[in-house]
Formats: sequence, C-alpha cells, structure tokens
Amino acid sequence: MTRTVIRETIFTAIDFESAGTASGKTDAPVQVGTTSWSLDDGISDTWTSYIHTDQDITWSAQKVHGITRDDLKDAPKLMLLWPHLKRRLASRAVVAHGHGTEKRFLNAFPGHGFGPWIDTLQLSRAAWPEISDHSLGAICQTHNLHHSVGKIVPDRTWHDALYDAAASIVLLEHIINTFELHHSPLSSLISPDTSAWHRLRR
Repeated sequence: MTRTVIRETIFTAIDFESAGTASGKTDAPVQVGTTSWSLDDGISDTWTSYIHTDQDITWSAQKVHGITRDDLKDAPKLMLLWPHLKRRLASRAVVAHGHGTEKRFLNAFPGHGFGPWIDTLQLSRAAWPEISDHSLGAICQTHNLHHSVGKIVPDRTWHDALYDAAASIVLLEHIINTFELHHSPLSSLISPDTSAWHRLRR
C-alpha cells in the first residue's frame, strides 16, 4: 500500500478518549471516533461510540473530556466494536495525531493489521518546525482549520473523540494541499522528506 500515491488513498483518522491512569491499573478507552477522507470523495463516514469499561474515570480525565459513568451506562465493550473498526480501518491509511494511544488501544485486537499509520503530529513538526506548539488544537488554530472541523462535526468540541479525529483528517488534508503532495507516494507521509516538501510548497 505504501507504493500507492496519495491521491489514490483513502485515509481514516481515529481518536480515543480514555478513563485516565489510576494507581495500579492500566488505562482504558471510553470513547472512539473516526473520520474518513480521500481526494476524490472528500470527508465521509464520521462515526463515534462510547465504550464500556469497568474502570473508574479519573477526575483529571473527566475534567479534560467531560465523559461520565452515566455516558457509558449502555455503551458496548471495545471488543464488540470490532466490526465497526474493521470496516473503517482495514485497507486504509490510518491517521492519528500522536498515534501512541490509538495503537495501544487497538492492540486489544491482536494481528488486526491496520496501517500504514500517518502521524499528523510528526507531519506538523516536519512541515512547520518554526511553530512552538504542535498540539492538535494549537496547530489547527494557527492555520485557521477549526472552522472546517466545526462544519464536519457541529455541536462538538476538543477532546471529543469524533471532533479530534475530524481535526486530524482536516489537518492532513491541509498539509497535502499546502505542499502539493497529491501525486507523491504515500510513503512521503510516513517518512516525510521535508526538503522535497518545501520545494513543492506554494
């Protein structure tokens, strides 16, 4: 798949919100969101679900994303979401902003084979090294992308899994357009050669 060009690729961004790390316990996901994009079809198939966990949501995590135990009362367990995740992530380039958490939670499905992975945090650092803050919110604010995200997922905001997934895919599209990478190989997003990028920049 890495030999394909960007304009022929379907990308799906994924984001998880978590219960937070409590003493003596591992973290657990409490919400997932995905958004797909391709050059030909644009944004498509936004999807989100809360995720059941027996783990308490830490105060610090709840303060960030606002998700409570009541929100999770009728939510499915992560394993039951496999058909939804497989349909949206299989045979796609998978996008996340700082993909460590997303990769870790998807390890619940051994041998899932999702990928290649595109990290918009890595790409943002490569594209705009002069910017001091490459967090998703900051980079979208710097490039005035939050309005586009709001049109895709109205009535949501930062640290909602669907909003953050949409923001990651909008950021990826902005990078591809800014550096005119449409005809570049997909591998250029996995291991970016920024010298080539900046020669192509508008």
